[in-house]
Amino acid sequence: MERTSMDYRAHYEAVMDAMTDRGLLLAAYDAAGRANAMAIGWGAIGSIWDKPMWIVLVRPSRYTYDCIEQGGCFTVNVAPPSLSAACEICGTRSGRDGDKLADAGLTPARAGAVDAPVLAECPIVYECQVVTRTDLLPDALAEELKGNYPQGDYHRVYFGRILA
Repeated sequence: MERTSMDYRAHYEAVMDAMTDRGLLLAAYDAAGRANAMAIGWGAIGSIWDKPMWIVLVRPSRYTYDCIEQGGCFTVNVAPPSLSAACEICGTRSGRDGDKLADAGLTPARAGAVDAPVLAECPIVYECQVVTRTDLLPDALAEELKGNYPQGDYHRVYFGRILA
């Protein structure tokens, strides 16, 4: 699939609908250069520090956490509805245990602006460079949200500047 540039806000509603419906695919390379992706249902896109940003949350227990920590970048891939099963595979299996992208029928390719994979079957892809990260602090989290962390596995929040 040939890629063209777009304004990061161009498909906002469709991207948010996909995130809440089937999930988006957050992708990065592991230390050995293998592509990995996980499904995400939480995130935000917008402008911070006058820059277009994706904010994504990843638990330290996830394999993708190690990938982003090692590489310092990621892509957010928006799969069409026809790839709901692929999103399910990426959201329920770990890249530590095998090549879930192959199992899901997804084809990784090199991004143009960051050292992270894009998924060829996804028509919308955001290429992001991590500009900062922060850990959620349990004591600072609103009481109503603490139920999301029954095992105490609080997310790391990545701020990724959208480069392409």
